[in-house]
Amino acid sequence: MMQRLHADAITLRYDDRVIVENLSIIIPDASFTVIVGPNACGKSTLLRALSRLLAPVSGKVVLDGRNISHLPAKEVARRLGLLPQTSVAPDGITVADLVSRGRYPHQSFLRQWSVEDEEAVARALEVTRISDLANRSVNELSGGQRQRVWIALVLAQETPILLLDEPTTYLDIAHQIELLELLAELNREGRTVVAVLHDLNHACRYASHLVAMRNGGAIMAEGAPSEIVTEKLIEDVFGLASVIITDPVSGTPLVVPRGTPPQSP
Repeated sequence: MMQRLHADAITLRYDDRVIVENLSIIIPDASFTVIVGPNACGKSTLLRALSRLLAPVSGKVVLDGRNISHLPAKEVARRLGLLPQTSVAPDGITVADLVSRGRYPHQSFLRQWSVEDEEAVARALEVTRISDLANRSVNELSGGQRQRVWIALVLAQETPILLLDEPTTYLDIAHQIELLELLAELNREGRTVVAVLHDLNHACRYASHLVAMRNGGAIMAEGAPSEIVTEKLIEDVFGLASVIITDPVSGTPLVVPRGTPPQSP
């Protein structure tokens, strides 16, 4: 069965620098796919290509059976929502107004703002717990609050596929878990979630499908965390010696770095 989103032999570059070369990946439908790997290995670049923000120099990204580069931007935005690594809000815009922009793909000459749009924005504000900030200026908020506003904007789009680049950035540990639980709930409801995460143990706990990339933009392994996460994989991908144990809460792999043991006094 054809999956909704996949890339076929794509090469990605910035100027003359190749970041990803001849890479193919299939995003399983209704999965919580997490991409991990060392800094600058091409994780964010891959996500940009999957969202149509970066066109491959060769190969193609396919969405619903069509080359994503050939689809109108608004049509892509009705099927796929993206939270980029960094975003800048217009000066003076309120939280509610910014989140409302997530409804833009659903607007047209014949379909203007509706009760359905209002309800979608209200739901997004509620699930991200920022309803009380609706009338505040985005520029007045803390980094963690702003991150939740951007997440609410993506949720307001109500797309079947969500792409998120380091969504836990700026969030404290409690809000990180709260966000990951929210994404897991959206996934259980049937949405396909694709996220780039740095925390390996968060990735192992929440991902149903894990993709491990190494420097040079190659995929080292992919599959269920319990099937692919080994001490050798962590060594090969990150150059890190570790011990893999079972998470006592989730039963998923838990990566414990060996590091240097403390010295006795």
